[in-house]
Amino acid sequence: MTTRVALVGGTGRLGSIIAEVIEATAGFETVAVLGSTSDLSEMDGADLVVDASTPAVSVDIVRAAIDRGINVLVGTSGWSAERIALVRPLVETAGTGAVFIPNFSLGSVIGSALAAASARFFPSIEIVETHRETKVDSPSGTAVRTAELIAAARADTGPVEAPHVDQRARGQQIASVPVHSLRRPGVVAKQETILSGPGESLTIVHDTVDPGAAYAPGIRTALAAARDARGIVVGLDSMIDIGIRLPSSPRAAAPVADDASGQAARATGA
Repeated sequence: MTTRVALVGGTGRLGSIIAEVIEATAGFETVAVLGSTSDLSEMDGADLVVDASTPAVSVDIVRAAIDRGINVLVGTSGWSAERIALVRPLVETAGTGAVFIPNFSLGSVIGSALAAASARFFPSIEIVETHRETKVDSPSGTAVRTAELIAAARADTGPVEAPHVDQRARGQQIASVPVHSLRRPGVVAKQETILSGPGESLTIVHDTVDPGAAYAPGIRTALAAARDARGIVVGLDSMIDIGIRLPSSPRAAAPVADDASGQAARATGA
């Protein structure tokens, strides 16, 4: 049976990639593409809503899908753990599924998992994330997710050491982790997690080089999971086994993603 998809934000950068993946994936068909002037009733009749819009309108899209009893896959930034908690009761009451993916890149997911796995060994941790100048929100959803995973991993250790955080130049604290956002031309997406301890530091870096190639495997995996999901699911790591146990990470069975390409991840020690 073909899953009918209503794609919101289908003409944006991420939305265009998702649209191409849906078209090339057996068992899925785009039946509506909603833009900024569309009425949300255009999602009526869909089996799955995919949200690739903007943080300002994403919550309305998610609520509209839940109200209609339609599962929703969210690729839009801005969904922190606190914001997701606001819609959790709505999803549970409706008996539907809402899947939130901060980053569709397998390399990015692994980078965040490595940061969380290393977090309890280093007292000082900061995140620097860089995106093109047209990205309207900051910090990125990936940085927020990474900081939340770091905090969960340090539940027994305590918050990270972050001196002088009252100064604006020290970044925004997310779950005690200072996050610094750069917006500049000539870059797609890059995140550095810098973990420091006495006499050493560990830097985990992920670069997105080709978004279409990097995101496609994760999008296919997320589409398959979102179609049958129940309740709240957060992160691509909830759908694939990356071999790293994450703290307080919701688990959901789903097909393993294809090998990712078009991206580069590296970890360096100094």
